[in-house]
Amino acid sequence: MVVADEVHIPIASEADILTARREARSLAAKLGFWSVEKMFIAMAISEIAINIIQYAGKGEIILGNAVRGDGSQGISIIARDEGPGIENVELAMQEGYSTSGRPGLGLAGAKRLMDEFEITSEPGKGTTVTMKKWVR
Repeated sequence: MVVADEVHIPIASEADILTARREARSLAAKLGFWSVEKMFIAMAISEIAINIIQYAGKGEIILGNAVRGDGSQGISIIARDEGPGIENVELAMQEGYSTSGRPGLGLAGAKRLMDEFEITSEPGKGTTVTMKKWVR
C-alpha cells in the first residue's frame, strides 16, 4: 500500500479539529467517497483529535491518499501525539470506556467507522492511531 500527497495538520485546539475535518472531507470528495462516508471519516477524526487535545495537549493528524496493490483507493489518517500514552489499549478500545466522563464514541467508535484501524501506544511516549477507509 502506498500513501501519497500527505497533508500535516497540527492539533492543539478545537479550531484545528475543524481544519482536519474540512481537509479530510475535501480529500474524501476528490477520492469519490459518498456523503455518508465523508461524515464517518470526519466523525472518526473528531474522536481521535479530541483525545489528542484532552490527553496529550497537542499532536498532529496526517491525511493522505492510500492505494492498495489492486489499485483501489482510499484515505489514510494518521493521528499521533507524544502524550502520556495509553496504559491498557485493550481496555481503552472497549465500547463505552471513558476516563474523561465524556459520552463520545471514543476509540472503539472511530474503529467502527473506518475500514482499517491500528493503535500503538507506549506509556510516557505517546500514541499513534492509523485509520483507513476505502472507496467502494
